[in-house]
Amino acid sequence: MTTRQKLEIIQKSSGLTQTQLAGRFGVSFVAFNGWWTGKATPRPKMQAAIDELFLEVTGQKVIPADFLTAKKQSLKEKAKSHKSIVTEIIQNPDIRDQFMLKLTYNSNRMEGSTLSEPDTAAILFDNVALPNKSLTEQLEAKNHQTALQYLFDYVSKNEPLNEDLILKLHSILMNGVYPEAGFYRRHGVRITGVNLATANYLKLPDLMPALAKDLGKPNKDIVAAAASIHARFEHIHPFPDGNGRVGRLLMNAMLLKDNFPPAVIRQEHKRLYNTYLYKAQTKDDNSQLEDFICDAISDGFRILERQELK
Repeated sequence: MTTRQKLEIIQKSSGLTQTQLAGRFGVSFVAFNGWWTGKATPRPKMQAAIDELFLEVTGQKVIPADFLTAKKQSLKEKAKSHKSIVTEIIQNPDIRDQFMLKLTYNSNRMEGSTLSEPDTAAILFDNVALPNKSLTEQLEAKNHQTALQYLFDYVSKNEPLNEDLILKLHSILMNGVYPEAGFYRRHGVRITGVNLATANYLKLPDLMPALAKDLGKPNKDIVAAAASIHARFEHIHPFPDGNGRVGRLLMNAMLLKDNFPPAVIRQEHKRLYNTYLYKAQTKDDNSQLEDFICDAISDGFRILERQELK
């Protein structure tokens, strides 16, 4: 496979522009464009970086166990400096609002919303109605904000993570948007763009209580547990719509319960996220998804510490 072919796959899988990819490799756009057109050959160090990123975005990269363990341990140590992260979020409106904005904008955008981040901020905090945007998208933004507030309050009271919470979050998210808000699907569904069969709806009365039971268990490795539950939930796909958003909220409920900040999964990383999720669901290998979630948690810590996201 040529360098150009690898770069094309990297761009398609990552969703990054050529300018962004040039920045990722630490070279100028002119240098990157030379690789793209075949007018220049990357030096061995750059070729190795291209090969590594190619394996990463195609789900072929092997994450060393010791590397992942060290990454998780670093997050644990950082969490120890915060007595109660969910209380910290609730008691600091600026931090709370940043989580509201980043989580709402990114999660809804990944599900097809056309709202920009400024649009989302205007809807969430200024109660502005945007005449050039659909009412459904604006309602979904407000619903997600409401669901997050409910989740923060719920976790702060040390309430159990259970099936009632799953249904409640869906009912809030889909309120006024979908007639079956708060109810499991009663028909088959397919995940768009993925060759992955979802659970038979007749099995949901058995599958969801089992998942909810694991959702509420204490875990020594919260990142591994959150990745596993998230992959299972999305594979089951229990609702007619809203599965991605509910699944990410549940993952963040697990993290908050364990005194970690919410994982901020950015919409520009959607393709990578889906690649790693699919690998976890089909290859019984959660390592890349866990590594990805670690990075998303690090973004959560940056918001908590009032830093700009990189």
